[in-house]
Amino acid sequence: MAVAQSVDISPSLRAELARAVGEENLLHHRDELVVYECDGYVIEKNVPDVVVFPTSTEQVVSVVKLCNQYDVPFVPRGAGTSLAGGTLAVGGGVMICLTRMKKILEINTRDRYAVVEPGVVNVWLTRALGGSGFHYAPDPSSQTACTVGGNVATNSGGPHTLKYGVTVNHVRGVELVLPDGTVAQIGGKTEDVPGLDLTGLVVGNEGTFGVVTKVIVNLTRDPEAGRTFLGVFEDVEQATEAVSGLIGAGIVPAALEMLDNLMIRAVEEAFGFGFPTEAGAVLIMEVDGLEAGLEREAEAVAEVVRANGGSVKNAIAWTTRKEPEYVAIWKARKSAFGAIGRLSPTFCTQDGVVPRTKLPHILRRITEIGSKYGIRIANVFHAGDGNIHPILLFDEQDPAQVRRVLDASHEILEECIACGGSVTGEHGIGVEKMEFMPKLYSAADLQAMVAIREVFNPEGRCSPGKMLPVGVGCIERKSPGRRASA
Repeated sequence: MAVAQSVDISPSLRAELARAVGEENLLHHRDELVVYECDGYVIEKNVPDVVVFPTSTEQVVSVVKLCNQYDVPFVPRGAGTSLAGGTLAVGGGVMICLTRMKKILEINTRDRYAVVEPGVVNVWLTRALGGSGFHYAPDPSSQTACTVGGNVATNSGGPHTLKYGVTVNHVRGVELVLPDGTVAQIGGKTEDVPGLDLTGLVVGNEGTFGVVTKVIVNLTRDPEAGRTFLGVFEDVEQATEAVSGLIGAGIVPAALEMLDNLMIRAVEEAFGFGFPTEAGAVLIMEVDGLEAGLEREAEAVAEVVRANGGSVKNAIAWTTRKEPEYVAIWKARKSAFGAIGRLSPTFCTQDGVVPRTKLPHILRRITEIGSKYGIRIANVFHAGDGNIHPILLFDEQDPAQVRRVLDASHEILEECIACGGSVTGEHGIGVEKMEFMPKLYSAADLQAMVAIREVFNPEGRCSPGKMLPVGVGCIERKSPGRRASA
């Protein structure tokens, strides 16, 4: 489904953009631009009119000021791993791709922080910390590709969110180029900054407040030891009941991930880890911390698994996350989306959240909805915090399948809301889920959000058509298809 809107980028603007970032850091030919027509959400597409690759904050400032001068919309982009259309160039314009701003500027383990540019790939930071006794805790499943800047935009989580929290819990401050070209320093290197928590406000803004050009992140001490193992179940209902049982017993694992049978078979065929392909569901469970008492905690987890009809297999005791068995099990989990390529040419991943006690219900409804629309749905998700990721398999070349996937996705997210949950846990709203915002928030709430966004982005020029539905406030007053000429 193409958005098919653009602006008329004048030769003078293109020439000035080239001077700002260098001709080698600018794309404007159609065959080059088509690569940037969508992100990981492939159902909606639109080709930007120009893509620039700045290498410094100063270059970002120059690009943003030019977009203001020529009245052209712009959208920041990291690695393009967004699964909600968060980096779609709605209305065309200039895409500011930050992947060439990829320096780790400072690592300070004594004060437990690092300063990075937005294009630093998530896992690079932890690798750079190797041997220091510290790591960067947020670990999205796409961490070998996604960038820290993109993680800030969507407040990303990951398998270890249950214990360690999401991105906002690990960001001390950012450098933000506002939509008028002003550079704002928000937060700082200390853990406590007086005044309003603007850092907490900026993390998760999905690129609608400006362009992040530096991030100050917390460094987390490595655990002394851990235990990682599989809980194997006959069906997803047993597995989800075990999840509720664990949390209800006061046990908070470091990670608690679930795969259903379709996902188990796809991962096993792709990677041969040793997952039991006959199982209806598996839980990847992890506890970590001090060695003393860890075995007792692991046994408490195993008892809950057995009490819910499951068995424990593939137990791994580790003292470093570099041990081969540990690396293998998490590679299998984090490569699950890649394994889907064996099952379907295209997929759409949803990101609803429900109370943990509603997991059995929502998974039953997902199965029913898949049957209703004739769509195969695989499930792999962060069970510990109720963050589901149903993966709808389809062929984007078949318009009828695309329609059915959209209808099925809509019904799944409606059910999440009915369960007292939300339509996103970590992927963001983007362009995909804007229509659900009035179902989650009152008109007054949405107007308040618009008012806050307009403080940062009064003209609506930065990332238009994202997050908040069109028509909520005057931020949408400019047409995304406006023309720029000079």
